[in-house]
This record gives sequence, structure tokens and C-alpha cells, in this order.
Amino acid sequence: MTSHKQKIIKIIQELSQKKFQSGESFLSLFRKLTKKYQISPPSYVEILSSYKLLRSQKKIRRCLFFEEMLKKRPVRSLSGVAVVSVLTKPYPCPGQCLYCPTEKGFPKSYLAGEPAAERARLLNYNPYLQVKKRIETLQKTGHSTDKIELIIIGASWSAYPKRYQEWFIKRCFDGANFSASKKLTEAQKKNEKAKNRIIGISVETRPDLISLKEIKRMRELGITKVELGVQTLDEKILTKNQRGHGLKEIVEATKLLRNAGFKICYHLMPGLYGSTPQKDLVVFKKLFSDSNFRPDYLKIYPCVVTKGSKLYQLWKRGKYQPYDDKTLINLLVQIKKIVPPYVRIIRIFRDIPSPKIFGGTKISNLREVVKKEMAKRGLKCQCIRCREIKNLKLKIKNLILVKREYQANNGKEIFLSFEDKKNDKILAFLRLYLPQSSILNSIFKVLKKSAIIRELHSYGEIVEIGKRKKGATQHQNLGKKLVRKAEQLAKKIGAKKIAVISGVGARQYWRKIGYRLQQSYMVKNIG
Repeated sequence: MTSHKQKIIKIIQELSQKKFQSGESFLSLFRKLTKKYQISPPSYVEILSSYKLLRSQKKIRRCLFFEEMLKKRPVRSLSGVAVVSVLTKPYPCPGQCLYCPTEKGFPKSYLAGEPAAERARLLNYNPYLQVKKRIETLQKTGHSTDKIELIIIGASWSAYPKRYQEWFIKRCFDGANFSASKKLTEAQKKNEKAKNRIIGISVETRPDLISLKEIKRMRELGITKVELGVQTLDEKILTKNQRGHGLKEIVEATKLLRNAGFKICYHLMPGLYGSTPQKDLVVFKKLFSDSNFRPDYLKIYPCVVTKGSKLYQLWKRGKYQPYDDKTLINLLVQIKKIVPPYVRIIRIFRDIPSPKIFGGTKISNLREVVKKEMAKRGLKCQCIRCREIKNLKLKIKNLILVKREYQANNGKEIFLSFEDKKNDKILAFLRLYLPQSSILNSIFKVLKKSAIIRELHSYGEIVEIGKRKKGATQHQNLGKKLVRKAEQLAKKIGAKKIAVISGVGARQYWRKIGYRLQQSYMVKNIG
């Protein structure tokens, strides 16, 4: 009698011998073969592990299309990196915000049932296990983990004890390295050449916790992106929601972070207590028109009512009413319509389980709903995420180099990108900042008379380090071409050098094109 595993092997052998024109033709034959061999459709992991075994035994040829179809949720690595989210342990946050819930056993603002929070809780918030197990899961489902973006979430990072911060990040590096180190610097050094390289680290914090001292520490830890809980740019609404800071702190934090080269993400919350759709739209217009702000990334989290928050009590007494779905969708359409092409909207909904939401939208696929509504009105969002090439085939003849300039925090931003204008897709981009102040020279002498590359990113499927894949966006040398262009522009305006806020795992890439490590930055003299 043929075993279940043997049947899977026979299915794989038949599939690998065929040439497919589309995903539908692949799935159609796959379904027929499962009926032929009288088995229920096997899992992605079962098929992929059997496929890899047959490949290692040289019993079948490699089939790239087959590998693509076997990936579970291929979108996870189509942005050019594998995202690994880890949660810090529950710890008090200095904020007293109306809308923020507290649930025992979870960091403030995180709730039971949220996928990342549940994974972390089950592992007792152990950073080593969170990273290691997430990498193993991604690998089992067919994703490359050579280039990892580490997202650290949970309350306000800057409020955690400094010793815990250092230990937490060291253990994250240990998890990626699959081995322990005695010190953070040792773990970082090891990761520069590891199989699973952390090329960027993001943390969440409050604007009023950002200072020169905090920025210096963040760089020592290897942090490259900071997510600021901004919520709104309306001073009165910030006060009404007991945010604990005002616009002054938001402006100062943004200026310090940008001048240090960090990528900046704002968390914004339409529908706060005391706001209206009209006021929220004014906030988003100000966000992009006022040079004190202009973040690189956005997470838009419409305000919802959850138990354990002060807002819940106001809602119960009828003093707060969240936006209905129709109002919210219309507002998000108006917002996405004005987002500049240098901004990437990461998310527009929190993974809060539906039963935990007592008031406000429960539409988990809100991004798709808004996209359909925009299409119905003949509108398109120009944010980076909506224009990423993903798995579309690249046509070099359609490529053009686009240069966009804008003022930000007393300096000039130059956003360079390679785009397929015919299909309105972005393939790679670089953020070059030309500071006009020396506010950070006291802690980072390396930034004196220096232009800063704040980000370099190529989209499309991750290609393993040291390997090539025909037609892959990540191997068209687009990144190197953007760097050369940035060097020319920086030299033209009188910069003596370029400093890159490189993630630890990306340092080898920068070394290969002439950059050297100085004060946690990769630096090249150009003057």
C-alpha cells in the first residue's frame, strides 16, 4: 500500500515535469492529482519539505515556478525583506492616553488574540526564541530569511530599562545567528556574515522620550527606524486625549531623528475623542505640507473602543462615538489620495480581534476595501506600498530614474527611485538627506559636513546573499546605481562624505562598494 508521503512525492514528481503558464493552471493540475492519488490536499510544509528532499537526492529538476507557487503567503517576502516581529515583556508606559487599553500579561496597548502578541506570550516574551522560531517558520514555508527587518513592538521602547534593552536586542541577534554571544557587539559582529542577517531594526516610542542621549543609544543598539506615536497634529485633540505631549515634542523628535539618518514612521489615529473627519483630513494635509513633519512611513490606526481604556468609559456614557464604516472609508480614501509618492503606508488597521472591539470598525481587510472604493471613484494611491513591483515581471526598457526633492526639518530630502512609469510601479529607491544644521555634531562627529543615506531598498522577491536569479529586481544593480547617483548629488552640493545608517547585517554590502564603519555609520569620503 502506498503511504501518504509516497503519494505526495508522486504528485511532486508529476508537477515538476510540467511547464505552467499561470498559477491557476498549476493549482488545477494539483487538485486533479490529489484526487487521482486519493488524498486530501497536503499542507504547504509537507509539499515543500518533500520537494526539497527530492531536489537534494537529485530525483527531480529545479522548478522556479513550482517553488513560487509553494510559498505560503509569498507577499511576506515580496517587499525585499523578511519581516520578523518580536514583542517586549509587559512594562509600565509613562503615557496615560484615553484610547490605550491595558490587559494583564501583555505590554500596554496590546491585547490577547493579536497574532504577534500571542506568539510572544506563549514564548514568555523570550526574544531569542521569538526570532529563532519565526525564522524557522518562514524557512519551512519557502521564504528566504537572508535579509531580515526586525520589528520590535510593545509599549514605549525608550521607557524600558537600558539593561533590558541591550539584553533584548543582543538576544534577538543571537536568535538570528542561531548561537549565543557574550556581548551585544560580539553578536552584531557575528551577524555581519551570518546566514540570517538583520539589515534593519525598528522600535516604537513616544516623541517626548527622544533626546540626543536616546538617539546615541539607539545607534549603539543598531536601530535604524523609529516609529513615533504621533496620533494627531491637532494640539487641542492631543490634550483632550491626555497624550502627555504636544506638537513641540513631535517636531523636535522628528528633527533629531532625521538628522541622525533614522527612517521615521508616524502612527496616526483618525477618529480620536474630540476629532471629526474634517479635522483629521486637515491633519493629514498638514503632515505633508509642513516641512517640520513629512515622515517616510505611516501606520494609520483608526480609533476603536476597547475594554481596559478610559475611552471605553466615555463610550459607555455616550460621550464618545467612533466613526461608522462608511464615514471612515470615505476619510481614508481622501487621505490616501493626497499621500506623496515618497511615503509608504505600512498598515491601516491594527490586528485587534473583533470581539475585543466594542466601538469602531471591525473591517480587518480595510486596506483592500479602501482600494476598491478608490478604484470605483477612478482614484489611485501613490504611496510606495501601492506601487511596489512585487512579483510582476521586470521590463528594463520601461525603467526610468525619478528624482523628487522636498524640504524637511531645515534640510533637503532627495528621493531617488527607479520606476516603471508605464505600469506605475516602483522597483528601488534611496533616501538622501542633506542636513543644514549641526545639531548632532556633538555626539556624531562623523556626520560633520556629511550627506546621509537614510534608506536604500530594492523591491521584489528576496534573492539569497551570494546567489543570482534571472529577472529578479534585487539583482539588476539598481541599488548600486542609486548610490552612485546619490554620491554625485552630495558632492555637487559640497558634502565631503556620505554616511549611511546601515543595519548591522547590511554592512558587508556597503563595504563592497567602498564604505567603512565609523561610529555605527558606514562612511565614504567623496570630497
